[in-house]
Amino acid sequence: MIALENITKTYSNQVTALNQVSFKINKGEFVFIVGNSGSGKTTLIKLLMKEIEPSQGNLYIDSKNITKLKRRHIPKLRRNLGVVFQDFRLLDKMSVYDNIAFALKVTESSSRKIRRTVPMVLSMVGLADKARMYPKQLSGGEQQRVALARALVNNPPILLADEPTGNLDPSTSWDIMKLIQDINLRGTTAVVVTHDKEIVNTMKKRVITLNNGCIVKDMDRGDYGDET
Repeated sequence: MIALENITKTYSNQVTALNQVSFKINKGEFVFIVGNSGSGKTTLIKLLMKEIEPSQGNLYIDSKNITKLKRRHIPKLRRNLGVVFQDFRLLDKMSVYDNIAFALKVTESSSRKIRRTVPMVLSMVGLADKARMYPKQLSGGEQQRVALARALVNNPPILLADEPTGNLDPSTSWDIMKLIQDINLRGTTAVVVTHDKEIVNTMKKRVITLNNGCIVKDMDRGDYGDET
């Protein structure tokens, strides 16, 4: 599903964010990416989203080498990726319904599909009664649920979550992680970047630990150790 082969990323200021990183994530896996600030986690997510290009190595998604993917093909690639960010990135002037519908309109979905799909994903994340509200009327946890619904509305095979609980209280954080786990159990590959040691250590999923741009540990049912 996802494979990195000797990926190195060096920025123009000569800082090497990732150094010869290689790993594979199989279809349907749930993987935590952990590490201290500056370890390369954000760079990894940006590479998977094709926001930036690697300096060396090859990157595969769904068995396709996307390392030299032409710009015009990037939107199609991103339709296979649902992405959730720490800061939600919702459109404040749009209702909850319209925030999610917008993700479908971008893919030129029909009005009929939009009317059918948006209520379905809102129900999935427990917000069926919030469709006509606006982001600023919601709690942080509710906003993250909307962001999850938007990420899932096109039924992507891969969910990338970059610090999805970073701005949430512990109780709400667990609600969001349980949602992501439920989504994963339905077959979606989940890649979650986090600093939350309690969540990682409790859930006992695969954990890839980065330190100074290198993989220092990759455990099938791992924890977030103190050695990073």
